[in-house]
Amino acid sequence: MKDKTIDYILRATWQAVSRMYNEEASKYGATMATGFALLSIDKEKGTPSTSLGPKMGMEATSLTRTLKSMEEKGLIIRKKNPEDGRGVLIYLTEFGKEKRELSKNTVLRFNESVKKNISEEKLQHFVEVAEIINELILDKNIFVPTIGSEILEQIQSLDNK
Repeated sequence: MKDKTIDYILRATWQAVSRMYNEEASKYGATMATGFALLSIDKEKGTPSTSLGPKMGMEATSLTRTLKSMEEKGLIIRKKNPEDGRGVLIYLTEFGKEKRELSKNTVLRFNESVKKNISEEKLQHFVEVAEIINELILDKNIFVPTIGSEILEQIQSLDNK
């Protein structure tokens, strides 16, 4: 830990998890993104396409490619939103629901394996640290200037003139 930065540890860990999921998904002709999308779509009511990107943390162009591939494989269908004719709802097909269960079981197996090897207390600390990091980022408290209060007051008084 001494030599590695926190962001390096987060990035390396996420890359390992991502690689693991992609290797598993490739056995079924899928990708991690496909599995994540299957899990993010409401299996009964469908999900507006516009809410999928933010829910999955994906850019619109990547999401569009993923959804197009999923539609071609018969995992999803798109229908106009009856409440908003401009919008589109994404629904899982029966085949998509089957693959969703497979994705769900894969995620649960990963969670079980981690829980078997890490104490509940350590996992709780991990969750707490991750939540604090997310809050710092969301609140934009990472790159806040550390200017002395006197200098800050001088700058603010100049702004008011």
